[in-house]
Amino acid sequence: MALTNDRADSELAVGTIPAPRAGRWVDHYDPEDTVQWQSTGRRAAKRNLGLSIFAEFLGFSVWQLWTIVTPSLNKAGFALTADQMFWLIAVPNLVGATLRFPYTFAVPKFGGRNWTIVSALLLVVPCVGLAIVVQNPQTPFWLMVLIAATAGVGGGNFASSMANISFFYPEREKGAALGLNAAGGNLGVAVVQLVIPVIVVIGGGLALERAGLVVIPLAILAAVLAWRYMDNLSTAKADLAGYAAAIRNKHTWIISFLYIGTFGSFIGYAGVFPTLISTQFPQAVFDWGFIGLPAVPLTLAFLGALVGSLARPSGGKLADKLSGANVSVAAYLVMALGALGVILSLKAGTFAGFFISFLLLFVATGVGNGSVYRMIPAIFRAGIDPSDTATMVLAKRKAAACIGIAAGIGAYGGFIIPRVFATSLKEAGSLQPALVGFIAFYLVCAAVTVAVYKVGRAQRFAGAQI
Repeated sequence: MALTNDRADSELAVGTIPAPRAGRWVDHYDPEDTVQWQSTGRRAAKRNLGLSIFAEFLGFSVWQLWTIVTPSLNKAGFALTADQMFWLIAVPNLVGATLRFPYTFAVPKFGGRNWTIVSALLLVVPCVGLAIVVQNPQTPFWLMVLIAATAGVGGGNFASSMANISFFYPEREKGAALGLNAAGGNLGVAVVQLVIPVIVVIGGGLALERAGLVVIPLAILAAVLAWRYMDNLSTAKADLAGYAAAIRNKHTWIISFLYIGTFGSFIGYAGVFPTLISTQFPQAVFDWGFIGLPAVPLTLAFLGALVGSLARPSGGKLADKLSGANVSVAAYLVMALGALGVILSLKAGTFAGFFISFLLLFVATGVGNGSVYRMIPAIFRAGIDPSDTATMVLAKRKAAACIGIAAGIGAYGGFIIPRVFATSLKEAGSLQPALVGFIAFYLVCAAVTVAVYKVGRAQRFAGAQI
């Protein structure tokens, strides 16, 4: 009888989806188990995905808060130079890109639910800091940079969120789930650039501190919802061997380089777009015409991040039909055309051309984000016999690690682009040298993609289509 009771107690100690053990730990979870997936797994995965998207959305929003606050600081009494403004935009991206690496391993270490709670509450710190410093024009610039740097915690959320959701979904549905998760986060950039300019001027005047204050209750809500409804998976383990294998593979670094060109451009342009509008067209007014209401062009900045976010899923779908390499090459060429359009529009002094050219750039970056990510699994399984199970498993592990590494390295573009623009303005008094440099970079990215994945050994080997 005692043995029976001991066995019952042991079984009760194992957390299941319907009855997780203390701390909402689930020990028995296998998304590849069709029976479990259809009965309880799918619902649990969707619940965790929805809350993960919300938390990551807020993370991206906080990460990009300074991009929309900075252009208005001088109106609030500050006396910042263009170089200083670009530093405030660039530093959160530098920190956020760097934090993506440790954040990737936080989920296996602490649990997806637990880390979502912590990472959501960490967003309160940069919001409170921003709300304090923007109210005092005498704030030392070094302190403003330090506070802006704390916003980088929002950029790290992407890595932990993607890692967490990858453990919940079976291979056949993982791509769609991760695509939704990524798109939900990217949309945070567009929403913050749409909503914050309105919130800070409600009631008249300019109350920049509201930009930080409005996010605080939402971050706390995300933490509470994660605490109440998300789960920790005991099966979520860090694949250190997979990361080590990916680091030794040259394609991890080639893809990371290419991802700087796509996601790095997206997050970099999203960060500088409001400031570029306010500095290059300070007196311009956009006429909505049919509703008879004019709008300062700054209020249109959100459209760049919006179209870039919405274009990302289409990049993956096009890559499925036309190959990731083909779509990526096309995306880089369109990005080069967009940058050329910006140069010509600046010379002509036309806001409409400037704005449309940037929208073209954003769409191309979104498509490229999806297509470059789509290339990764194809690259690592190229030339492998599908019946060789052990080798295929290792290929999947290396591909998953490559995705995480590329996500971190690509995000450094968010630091590089503002600093290149700042240097261009300081040294040449114009954005043109920076844009010419970006065009050259996109052409190099296109050439590398063709050389390595179209006519190179990876493409010829076993007839793989990358």
